[in-house]
Amino acid sequence: MVKISKRKKSNDSLLEKDKRYSLKEAVSLIKNASKTKFDESVDISMKLNVKPKEVTQPIRGTVALPHGTGKKTRVCCLCKGEDESKAKAAGAEYVGADELITKITGGWTDFDVVVTTPEMMKDIARLGKILGPKGLMPNPKSGTVTKDIDAAIKEIKRGKIEYKMDKQSGIHASIARLSFDETAIIENAREFLHAVITTSPALAKPQTVGSIAISKTMGPGVKLEISEFKR
Repeated sequence: MVKISKRKKSNDSLLEKDKRYSLKEAVSLIKNASKTKFDESVDISMKLNVKPKEVTQPIRGTVALPHGTGKKTRVCCLCKGEDESKAKAAGAEYVGADELITKITGGWTDFDVVVTTPEMMKDIARLGKILGPKGLMPNPKSGTVTKDIDAAIKEIKRGKIEYKMDKQSGIHASIARLSFDETAIIENAREFLHAVITTSPALAKPQTVGSIAISKTMGPGVKLEISEFKR
C-alpha cells in the first residue's frame, strides 16, 4: 500500500473535486499550500484535443515572461569571429565553435539553451542526435538560430522560454518560482497562456484546449477555468 505524505494530504484537501478555478484563486491556493525547504517551480500544463499527426503547423513558439522564470538559464553559443565577443558580453556561459562542437559530440550537454548563427548550422547538423532528444537543437522558429546573437541571448537571460506540443498532445512549462509574489506569477501565467492560445492556428477553436492546470513542484495540479483564456 502506498503511503501518502502529510504534505500531500494537506495540499489535496485544499482543492474541491472537479472544480475549475480562476487563475487568481489557483495561484493563491498553491502559494498558501504546504511548502518545502526549497524554492519550488510553478508550472503550467495544458492538454490539447488535437493529435500531433493531424496538425499542419507545429504548435510551438516562444514567449518572453514579464518577470522571468527565476531560474538561471545556461546558454551555450556556437559561433565564430566577432560573434564570440558579442555572445560573451551578452552573458552566454559557453562560447566557441569547433572545441565546443567536439565536446558536445562526446556527450556533454551541461547547458539549457543552444544559440547559433545560420552560418554555423552546417557545422552543427551532426549534433542533432545528441541535442534533438533533449530539446536543445537550435531552431530558427524559436529564435535560437539568428544573426543577432547578442539580442537573442539577452532575451533568453531576461526570461524568454520555448514551448512545444509533445507526442501526448501536452504542453508543459515552468513559468515562475514559488517565492514570486502572486501578481508576478499571475502575470507570467497569463502571458504564457495568451501566447500559446492566440498564436497557434490549430487552437483557434475553443474546444481544442482540453484542460489547463497550474501547480508547484511538490503539489497537485489546480485545474483552471479555460474560458478565462479564450481568444
